[in-house]
Amino acid sequence: MKETSAKPATAAVVKKTVAAPRTLAPRILAIDIGGTGIKALTLDSAGKPLNERTKIATPKHARPKDVIAIIRKLAEAQAGFERVSAGFPGVVKDGIIYTAANLGKGWIGFDLRDALERKLRKPVRIANDADIQGLGCVSGRGLELVITLGTGFGSVLFADGTRVHLELGHHPFRRGKTYEDELGNRALKKKGRKNWNKILQEAIAELQKTFNYDRLYLGGGNSRLVSFKLPDNVKIISNEDGLLGGIALWRDAQRELPQQESGKASAKPDPVVVKSLAKASSKSSSQATSQAVPSASSKRAEDVSTSGAPSTSPANGSPQNPAAHR
Repeated sequence: MKETSAKPATAAVVKKTVAAPRTLAPRILAIDIGGTGIKALTLDSAGKPLNERTKIATPKHARPKDVIAIIRKLAEAQAGFERVSAGFPGVVKDGIIYTAANLGKGWIGFDLRDALERKLRKPVRIANDADIQGLGCVSGRGLELVITLGTGFGSVLFADGTRVHLELGHHPFRRGKTYEDELGNRALKKKGRKNWNKILQEAIAELQKTFNYDRLYLGGGNSRLVSFKLPDNVKIISNEDGLLGGIALWRDAQRELPQQESGKASAKPDPVVVKSLAKASSKSSSQATSQAVPSASSKRAEDVSTSGAPSTSPANGSPQNPAAHR
């Protein structure tokens, strides 16, 4: 009789599937730098506040070191963020400040993004504060104009969601004066609410003729003082949009950033050149204002398109679209 050797039974192999770790979307510290106050709030990727908004008054004639010290203090009370977005009241290109009309000295040519990244040890995006407020409220359809009424007069235009920073605040408006001269905080205190509202009505009518916008959004702290019935295509937006837009700034900035060659950092503009361009821009703006005579809206539209932020290599398509105001 033949012996047969039985083969041992093969144990069944049970494959255990291990779920991949869940990647959490980065939380963003949104900072709004204003001429009278600096605000901060931490948001999740959907724009939901994760803690209470904090605010510290902006010192008079605030220099870079003053603002950075305040932001660092605010950040300590807003723990748990991985990224930072900041709205600045002036023209900003590639993180470098070109204008800061309502702050102190030392800003022109200052690399604010680099300074904040070193202090906070997090990646930072910076844009004009009106630009960020617009990012937090526009629909992305048609021609949408955003103006902010605060210490100064901020402005940004969106064409189907693509932003184009403006410096309308320093353009001629009425009687040889600029929009900021007539609608900034100093004008409000001098003229009183009633006259300020009357002038704002004129500005809205003029901007409609100039831009033929589909929608106009009024933001900034003084927008709450509007006391007249607004046209159907004009809407007052919340100050919170200036912080919520910080989420969109990261999406917007990454979409606009040019592809860099591997291993090569993007070139930053020479601070000396920045100061020279800013000075030239300021001089030309002053000349335009001194020669200003109320003119047809078509002429003013031409002025708007050919003036504003200094023209140099880090233009709107570079890492950060210009940002400026107030």
